[in-house]
Amino acid sequence: MTEFAVDLRPKAERIKAGKALRKKVSRSSHAAWKPAVDRLDPIAVLRANSRGRLKELLPLRWGRMLVSPFAFLRGAAAVMAADLAPTPVSGLLVQAGGDCHLANFGGFATPERHLVFDITDFDETLPAPWEWDLKRLAASVTVAGRHAGIGDKAAAGSAQAAVRSYREMMAHLAGMRTLDEWYARLDLETPIAGSRDSVERRLTAEAEKARRRTLFHAFPKFIEKHDSEPRIKDDPPLIFHSKARHGVEADARGFLHRFRKTLMPETRVLFDRFRLADVAMKVVGVGSVGTRCAVALLLAESDDPLFLQIKEARGSVLEPFAGRSPFSNQGERVVRGQRLMQSASDIFLGWSRDAKGRDYYCRQLRDMKVSLVLDKISVAELTDYAGWCGRALARAHARSGDAATLTGYLGGNDVLDRALAKFAVAYADQTERDFEALKKAVKAGRLQASVEAGKSE
Repeated sequence: MTEFAVDLRPKAERIKAGKALRKKVSRSSHAAWKPAVDRLDPIAVLRANSRGRLKELLPLRWGRMLVSPFAFLRGAAAVMAADLAPTPVSGLLVQAGGDCHLANFGGFATPERHLVFDITDFDETLPAPWEWDLKRLAASVTVAGRHAGIGDKAAAGSAQAAVRSYREMMAHLAGMRTLDEWYARLDLETPIAGSRDSVERRLTAEAEKARRRTLFHAFPKFIEKHDSEPRIKDDPPLIFHSKARHGVEADARGFLHRFRKTLMPETRVLFDRFRLADVAMKVVGVGSVGTRCAVALLLAESDDPLFLQIKEARGSVLEPFAGRSPFSNQGERVVRGQRLMQSASDIFLGWSRDAKGRDYYCRQLRDMKVSLVLDKISVAELTDYAGWCGRALARAHARSGDAATLTGYLGGNDVLDRALAKFAVAYADQTERDFEALKKAVKAGRLQASVEAGKSE
């Protein structure tokens, strides 16, 4: 695991040290965004990021990214990583998510079956500047707001709310005792003070639905009988048994045997109660389309299932700019980063490698997940939801970074909030230009897109 430097000076001194960093990198400097003269062609970046993926699924990736500028942003983490690299940073590192856009937050069940709100995607996690995550979140709020039709000013206001919530949550964490700070979480069953009724009601309603969306309730919809044995039901192009036997399909038993070794000893006892019944390929998300992702069905009894999502782990898009991961297995990079950043993680979170040397991480599939549909979100809901995401990101960053030093830099006024809101508007404009470039590339035949299948899930 990457060792983060620990500052043992009194909290007041660390806050003062953070404040002193403003003299080197002012908070207002974060407002700037202007594409470099030698900025790489975003389509070339995306094509490079697609090397090694399953070629037959790439048209689906481009199709999903063509749905909207927000969908494009979701799939263009590599583009934004390159754009963020030369922007001002304070020099404070955290375990960064690497892809902290608005749709990569949500609710899920802890091992104790409590519903919490947190970051949900860690494919790109790596130690990196905290600014990169916060800027991507703020930009995504503005892009999503525009797509929902709420207008530029309101969308920028929602982005500013995300930054303000991040800053205020960091200050709150800095004032806590060390263990209390580590145990902090955003509990969906205890509404956050100050949250508007609109988003609070929606999240609460979704949480109630999530309690009924366990894998046991999903089981009948996902399986069919095949020679009296339960088998994963094909639903192409989203779920399918491939003739080519991609990755883990080719050697599922050996793969899961290696995965088992990465689990905690007590979880292995539980895992050993299940036997492998079937494995199928599964297409997920936007940015992940084309990577080798699968779902494994394991059974204790014919009606007692465990579904594991097995997802290929490639090098983080941050690596060219933040340095290589210390882990030889990219799946381990994802898992270690997730465990550090999340308030509670899935007990079946682990990693493995297929027979051809490709890295993967594994987790439970569909465990009481909560999310909001962003396409038709109102101004009030977007502002509130952005606040939840900002708080979740601050809590995650405080696990590896020093909340006191960060708070010293962030400050107690809205200078940074306003600066990043300006950045978010400028980068939203850039995203829309890049989105148009993708449309032109498809129209010109440089890329083949399955537009009719262009949906994110």
